[in-house]
Amino acid sequence: MDQKSKVSVVIPFYNCPYVDLAVESVLGQSYPDIEVIVVDDGSTLYTEKLAPYRDNIIYIHKTNGGTASALNMGIKASSGSYFAWLSADDLFHPDKIELQLAAIRSAGTSFCHTAYYYINELGERFSGVISVPFRSRVDLIETMMTGCPVNGSSVLLDMNVFYKVGLFNEKLLYTQDYDLWLRILPHFDWSYIEQPLLDYRVHKEMGSVIHGEAQKREIRQVQNEYHKALSQLLRKEREK
Repeated sequence: MDQKSKVSVVIPFYNCPYVDLAVESVLGQSYPDIEVIVVDDGSTLYTEKLAPYRDNIIYIHKTNGGTASALNMGIKASSGSYFAWLSADDLFHPDKIELQLAAIRSAGTSFCHTAYYYINELGERFSGVISVPFRSRVDLIETMMTGCPVNGSSVLLDMNVFYKVGLFNEKLLYTQDYDLWLRILPHFDWSYIEQPLLDYRVHKEMGSVIHGEAQKREIRQVQNEYHKALSQLLRKEREK
């Protein structure tokens, strides 16, 4: 296929027992022009689960440095024109990439995210559709200033976005995604798909459970950093 159609899916992996299922969900996509990049962030457990897929993925091993550093290494190794992130414990629905690319091309946007379901350790869905649609760009900005409804594993974006705003901030341990979305927001239009295209796994070992208080502090830090710029952006949008 044309190089401009390739999607690079980066899977940061650190001691995650579900990583094989994540890889399978990408390899099973209906959209054919995908490269799967698994960045092993210094794992000491479950690396054997990747053995059956090594011929079908790009495998990169690095010393432990956190999710942002793994994502950035994967982005730098990518050859696609679009980037998607899949956490090692989450699952893409089979037509996720195909539908998101269609949405981006139809709307002429550079960033797309979707609704999703919660699943448990056994892969069983235990929620309705988790969806936060935006009525307008003003609504989007207002919402993003107060919290982050964007699930990182649901995102597809044009690689050119990184040339404009930079990569993930490796100093942030828990909110590297929120930080990046807030940097993207002033410069690019977004698309949203209300159909759930991701299964987001909730389990006792996930970072938001183990490091909940530290994550809350980092969220406040990120919001304070971008408050002024986003307030100015919000005023401009309201004046249109």
